[in-house]
Amino acid sequence: MNTINRILTSLTFAGVMVSANAQQASNLDELLTQLEKGQIAQTQQNIAREAEFTAKKSQQDQLLKQAITSREQAVEKSTELESSYQENEVDIANKTDALNKRMGELKELFGVLQQVAGDTRSKFQTSTISAQIPGRGEFLDEFAQSMGSSSKLASIEEIERLWFELQREMTESGKVHKFTAQVVAANGEKVQSEVIRVGGFNLISNGKYLEYIDETGSIAELIRQPSNRYLDSASQLSQTTSQAVPFALDPTGGSILGLLVQAPDTQERIEQGGPVGNVIIALGIIGLLIALERFVSLFLIGNKVNRQLKTSVASSDNPLGRVMLVKDNNLDADTETLELKLSERILKEVPMLTTRLTLIKIVSVVAPLIGLLGTVTGMINTFQAITLFGTGDPKLMAGGISQALVTTVLGLVVAIPMVFISTLLNTRSRGIINVLQQQSAGIIAERAEMVEPAEKGA
Repeated sequence: MNTINRILTSLTFAGVMVSANAQQASNLDELLTQLEKGQIAQTQQNIAREAEFTAKKSQQDQLLKQAITSREQAVEKSTELESSYQENEVDIANKTDALNKRMGELKELFGVLQQVAGDTRSKFQTSTISAQIPGRGEFLDEFAQSMGSSSKLASIEEIERLWFELQREMTESGKVHKFTAQVVAANGEKVQSEVIRVGGFNLISNGKYLEYIDETGSIAELIRQPSNRYLDSASQLSQTTSQAVPFALDPTGGSILGLLVQAPDTQERIEQGGPVGNVIIALGIIGLLIALERFVSLFLIGNKVNRQLKTSVASSDNPLGRVMLVKDNNLDADTETLELKLSERILKEVPMLTTRLTLIKIVSVVAPLIGLLGTVTGMINTFQAITLFGTGDPKLMAGGISQALVTTVLGLVVAIPMVFISTLLNTRSRGIINVLQQQSAGIIAERAEMVEPAEKGA
């Protein structure tokens, strides 16, 4: 391709030269002479180019011979390396068999060491002892990796170190030790605090439970703490120096404690009842307030009635006194008229003694019915979750089931005390009414006794 380009360039150059000379020729003979001279010059240039091409062709042939020679040498080297590789592979296999035969039972021993190192490393990840003695896991990781390699055997020092770590874990598990460490508080703040390690089971500080995070090597305060009875024992252990303190241990190293703090408290359980639970609680509060008001009112009225029973002077500040005033205001009335007036007075006093007691009874009846409504609503939500997501994840159904159960419990919790309170208040009010009726009957009998002798005398 380069040769063709050169020829075209030469022809173009010759044509330009001829055109330039043609413009200077005065006749046809001079033009012919100029063309002959241009042809001769072009022929000389072609000869020079052919010579140059021939020289370069020889050079290319020489380069080709060198490439062929290099290829033959490379093939020969490849054959030699392949043969050496096969010999080395056979040699490695023979030496591996020899190593296995010489190791014998030691190979099983190293396998057991590798397994024990791996299990111990897993134990140290959750052990609270690592919070006080860090850096134990690095040695076990390196030891397990070296045991997994057949090219390196465990030394006596490494085996003794593994035994030492196991023995130290067992020894420290039976100790209660105090040390100072950086603790991550619940609000994210890092503070230096005195930490108490109870064996390999729990970590506490300032009366609160802590957890050890192996990934970061840090000690953090539990965001949610267990119930007060566990916190009280933790506080006692933080304050005491030598006395024995009852303390709840977590033998799982924190798993049981983690589940314990996740359990909902009383407020969270009530919140699971949803709007229906709130309605039940509101009814319970209303019923309780009414009951308290009735207890106070009936207690005060009962005391006034009891004081009135001890005196014959009627007072208008109590029902019995107002009944007795009816007798004083109708001294000249006959027995039947007095009886009717006393009955009328008693009928006026009864509503004041029994007012709002019916509301308490209504609350005791309606509360379990609303709880049943919440149960039905919760089961509907549960079946909707099953329809949408199936039964693969129980957590999706937990909300509806919790609402169903919590509303039932709330309804019963409100209804059962309301039944007893309603019965007690009714009994107390009926007792006062009975006193009024008894005293009214006594007044009528007394008036009748006074009238009969007068009639006989007449």
